Amino acid sequence: MSKLDILVLAVHPDDAELGCGGTILKHIALGHKVGIVDLTRGELGTRGSAELRDKEAALAAEILGLTVRENLALADGFFKNDRDHQLKVISAIRKYQPKIVITNAYHDRHPDHGRASELVESAAFLSGLIKVETILDGKKQAPWRPGLTLHFIQDNYIQPDIVIDITEHWNKKMESVRAYGTQFFNPESDEKNETYISSPDFYDIIEGRAREFGKSIGVKYGEGYTSKKILGVENLFSLK
Repeated sequence: MSKLDILVLAVHPDDAELGCGGTILKHIALGHKVGIVDLTRGELGTRGSAELRDKEAALAAEILGLTVRENLALADGFFKNDRDHQLKVISAIRKYQPKIVITNAYHDRHPDHGRASELVESAAFLSGLIKVETILDGKKQAPWRPGLTLHFIQDNYIQPDIVIDITEHWNKKMESVRAYGTQFFNPESDEKNETYISSPDFYDIIEGRAREFGKSIGVKYGEGYTSKKILGVENLFSLK
């Protein structure tokens, strides 16, 4: 088991790449250990299959340079924010003991995103309670609560609390997104089913959002985040 500095808990394979791929790359470049735990295998996706998504996620993980990537295999579309699901997420948090957790948006056009956001937020808090017991590999896990939980912003616009400059990492972020060749526009794909995200225009939407967030802090590309916790800084000169 490897402790992580940042753990991304995202509901579908490709959510992390779209929502915080640049942030992942930036912090790995700074020497931090970052991992992703996908909650589902995205088996309800119109294009491709769960098996193909597994392969695409592994390729994206290699591009990003992750320390670890695993999948909890919760039921895509039907998971709930209840005790059984919370315990599975708590076990993942305790396994990797991250300082920071990043997860899905508060609300979005895809209902799984908001539900995952609530599930991870609940689990991150409960993970710190000593009387909530979880077992991994036959051993009782120690309680662990991340110091910060952030939510990336997805299709619906949400005013960010912070924006991170990802300009230097934009191209590799998009390389990790394109690893999902069955999901997004891919001229070499034989997939016949068209979806909102498989249109070539979707890449323009991703870039437009990143440029909008970047402009707000005076850089080319940015990724925005929200937090239910008030965020503090060491001094005013840490702010852009």
